[in-house]
Amino acid sequence: MSDNVNHPKHYNHGGLECFDALRAALGDKYMGFLIGNVIKYCWRYEHKNGMEDLQKARSYIDEAIKEMKRAAD
Repeated sequence: MSDNVNHPKHYNHGGLECFDALRAALGDKYMGFLIGNVIKYCWRYEHKNGMEDLQKARSYIDEAIKEMKRAAD
């Protein structure tokens, strides 16, 4: 079964996850992208996808935490 929140199939091509490609492309702007998506999904959850949007916001927060840990290492 596909996980549309944490690992949607359409976000992985040729073994490369979209987050990895975005990190490489955006460099030091990657965190801004992540937090911007948190805001987007929290902003619209009542008007679009409800709980799924909140779960997506959480997935972007989790990715931001991973990124902060990577930067600290």
